[in-house]
Amino acid sequence: MKRMTIILAAVLGLAAVGGVGLWSWRAKAPDRAPAGTHAHGTGPIIYYRDPDGPYYSAAPRKNAAGKDYVAVRASEDVSFDDKRPETAPKESAGRRIRYYRHPMGLPDTSPVPRKDSMGMDYVPVYEDEAQGDSTVAVSPGKVQKTGVRSEPVERRTVTIPVRAAGRVDFDPRRTAVVALRFEGFIESVGKSAEGDYVRKGEPLMRVYGPDLSSAAAEYVAVLNAHSAARMEGARRRLVNLGLDDATIASIARSRRVPRAIDWPAPQDGHVIERKALSGMRAAPGETLFRIVDHSAVWILADIPERDVAAVAPGQTAIIRARSYPDRPFKGRVALIYPHLNMETRTARVRIELPNPEGRLLGDMFADVEIEAGGEEKVLAAPESAVIDAGKRQVVILDKGEGRFEPREVRIGRRGDGYVEIASGVSEGDRVVTSANFLIDAESNLKAALQALDHGEAGK
Repeated sequence: MKRMTIILAAVLGLAAVGGVGLWSWRAKAPDRAPAGTHAHGTGPIIYYRDPDGPYYSAAPRKNAAGKDYVAVRASEDVSFDDKRPETAPKESAGRRIRYYRHPMGLPDTSPVPRKDSMGMDYVPVYEDEAQGDSTVAVSPGKVQKTGVRSEPVERRTVTIPVRAAGRVDFDPRRTAVVALRFEGFIESVGKSAEGDYVRKGEPLMRVYGPDLSSAAAEYVAVLNAHSAARMEGARRRLVNLGLDDATIASIARSRRVPRAIDWPAPQDGHVIERKALSGMRAAPGETLFRIVDHSAVWILADIPERDVAAVAPGQTAIIRARSYPDRPFKGRVALIYPHLNMETRTARVRIELPNPEGRLLGDMFADVEIEAGGEEKVLAAPESAVIDAGKRQVVILDKGEGRFEPREVRIGRRGDGYVEIASGVSEGDRVVTSANFLIDAESNLKAALQALDHGEAGK
């Protein structure tokens, strides 16, 4: 019993000594950081990190395991790179850093390297970038990652496609009407019917007329009398009645008056109308045949009023008939009719084109595309290079070595994926055609920061 009392007293004595030692250690180190924090960090807390993984937070929180996020203070140099630089760079290839700007574009700058609330490094701004010019410097790696592409500004023909609907029509200058100039009778009609193709000189019908027989008899009498003074007048009378040279020559050779005359076709073409019948009486001027030459046709298209100024005679037109969508026909604008359709506010355009195979039929519908804009070459850039902001248009010049400059331009007509550049750039300048919006945003951010910097300097 006495032995147990002695052991208990010894244990209590050691506990007391340990308690005094622990109290004295805490008294000597009152500022020691608690477990889970960095002992050497100074300054305000800028963010918190997960002790078990690469996760970060702007406010205190716990991870999935219930552990508190570790506070990271301003003095601690934390990098997300595999290899952390020992000190922040002050110069890069001879370029001096003027200040650091917020990585997300906020109006916040710092004279020394720092991180934002999400742990992102502030971006250095060099002295040559902070000058008054608008040149933007982009690192080669960033240029490659963003897919920046550029093309030179060149002189080319910029055509504006004007599209409209049209229909095939016959050329009236290639249409012939067969009619008699005297009262006659049709003894017989040839085999030609509507739709048949006839050639020039092919007999269409046999015609008898008293006036024609009288004129032929007078001509034969003059020939037999060898009267040169009356010969020209007699021949002229036959010509006025509509006889052709071949028929008159045949009468002169035979010296006989024919009872009926074979009436020939005046031209090659298709018979689109036939009214002549065997035995019928034909009055002077009555249409007996109508023949159309389809080797060339018209396309009548109605274009909107807003496109009238862009279309001019001589421009090329591509015709795609509804029956032959995969076979385009090429023609030229021949005429713009001098009046508008008041109901549709469209102008009629006449396009002439060859039709040697006769594939284009009368009244056939067609889709018309006129290559408007002229044939002269103008300074043009790809359409994707122009950033249209409404009242102003901007292109990004590629000055090489990762340097870009926004340039305001004045544009003209557009077409074929290109836009005319009336002023602002010169021939041979390279303009950015892809990722130009990113560079433009970088330029606007730089301009805003420069204005902020100048404003602070003026205070």
